[in-house]
Amino acid sequence: MKPLGLNKNVIMAGLVSFLMDVSSEMIYPLVPLFLANVLGVNKSVIGLIEGIAESTASLLKVFSGMYSDRIGSRKWLMALGYGISTLSRPFVALASAWPQVFAFRFVDRLGKGIRTAPRDALIDESVDRGSLGKAFGFHRSMDTFGAVIGPSLAILLLGLFADNYRLVFWLSMIPAVLAVLFIVFFISETAKSTPADHPKPKLSLSHFDWRFKFFMGIATLFAIGNSSDVFLILRAEQLGVPSVMIPAVYLVFNLVYSLSAMPAGMVADRFGKKRLLLLGFAFFAIVYFGFAAATTTLQVWVLFSLYGLFMGITEGVQKAYLATIIPPTFKATAFGIYNMCIGLALLPASIVAGLLWDRIGPATPFYFGGIMALLSAALFLVYIGKVHRTPC
Repeated sequence: MKPLGLNKNVIMAGLVSFLMDVSSEMIYPLVPLFLANVLGVNKSVIGLIEGIAESTASLLKVFSGMYSDRIGSRKWLMALGYGISTLSRPFVALASAWPQVFAFRFVDRLGKGIRTAPRDALIDESVDRGSLGKAFGFHRSMDTFGAVIGPSLAILLLGLFADNYRLVFWLSMIPAVLAVLFIVFFISETAKSTPADHPKPKLSLSHFDWRFKFFMGIATLFAIGNSSDVFLILRAEQLGVPSVMIPAVYLVFNLVYSLSAMPAGMVADRFGKKRLLLLGFAFFAIVYFGFAAATTTLQVWVLFSLYGLFMGITEGVQKAYLATIIPPTFKATAFGIYNMCIGLALLPASIVAGLLWDRIGPATPFYFGGIMALLSAALFLVYIGKVHRTPC
């Protein structure tokens, strides 16, 4: 029996991501508020913390991917990555200054850097080509449903324990430990080591054709305008959403994301992944322009819902499309390069967003992001035309 018609590994990878996201999202919506309101950190420093943590750790994604392809292992690199993220929790629970919060974010993202490419390759190798959208959509749905439960638990615990941030941070370790145990006991290995007569994976684009390179350029350009979600949280607070309700706003975003990801993947499998990605770029621009122009808390709730729909439409579908244009023996390497490019772009994206916010105004980062999305959509139209004219 295959629940939802998916391989056991895909189901288990989804459950692992669900548990880890419960853990992460008990913390993530509270971190910018903890930095700004408890530790008194300004927005530029918050952007710097997010950008450096995400981008530096992203360098590991490509090396982890290459190493996974070389040794023929997905499962144990996943376990190592999830384990490191679990061990990051005490850093934030004990933090009394922003460098300790930075250490938490860095170690947490370090774990993500190790696990992401092997996990994506494992999902790819566990399903046939015609179900890639469904498989990645299911994974994104489960991952994001954890981000619904996480903030819900945070709201409940903050209410029960009088806004005790640190207690919430400690309790977040429980689902993270369970995630690691699920990998060890329930996930099966899929990879095989690279044959001796086959080129070894290396940090080079020579393994890939023009489609991969062009697509990486578009994805990176888009990511430069897509700064850390902490700026969405800060924008919500700036427009009047009470701090205690911020986890609820983030919960709505994740609920819409979770409910839309798997249907979007199934639609992409049937009607074309490129069409859905083009729609996603344009939709992002509309949502970000909305955040720039918003003036009321009601608009914030609507925009967070629409942003969740954008994520559901694009996140899993992007990886599913990528899986169709990469060689079978370099899957984890390709996913590593993809995740590295997106992660590295977050450093300039978050620094620029923080500077635009502090020096011009809170709306400016969102106008910038919307313009970058429109440029990405235009380039993707060129890419689609070139793909249709070029035999693969």
